[in-house]
Amino acid sequence: MGEAKIGEEFITHEFDEAIAIQRSIVAAEKMLSTKHPMATAKRTVKDALMEDQDFLTQLETLGKAHGATGELEDVAESMTELMSTTLHSATREKADSEFYEAHAVLVSLKRKQMDSAGGMLAIARDQDDDELRKAASAMQRAQKASSNQLADELAVYAVSIAGAKS
Repeated sequence: MGEAKIGEEFITHEFDEAIAIQRSIVAAEKMLSTKHPMATAKRTVKDALMEDQDFLTQLETLGKAHGATGELEDVAESMTELMSTTLHSATREKADSEFYEAHAVLVSLKRKQMDSAGGMLAIARDQDDDELRKAASAMQRAQKASSNQLADELAVYAVSIAGAKS
């Protein structure tokens, strides 16, 4: 009985973290999809936004069955705070280096979410939860693809910033 309770608490924790991280991803994409100074990056972020909004809705729905609400815990809280801080700096400073940092943190959030999806996928398989398995698998693939695209855009942005004449 005790192990089942601990197991369910862990599943709730995983959903809370995934929901919180996904909320941060969506908030960042909403801002960067309109304010990012690099047009191709802006398009890449905008393309990911609709899909990530759908994943957020799906996570909130699936997590509700486990009592998850997206409560901010240590890792999600620190990553969300970092994202918020870098977005604030970027919009305040309007400098390429600040947008570069915000873009880089978004890539980190998406990679964290890809890892979370892998854990959820393993849990879903273990518990024979087909709905969660499909959702986690789709989210893992999508986060991998979009984080790779954003990382490629980040590299191009770095070259652009480094080559910019003062």
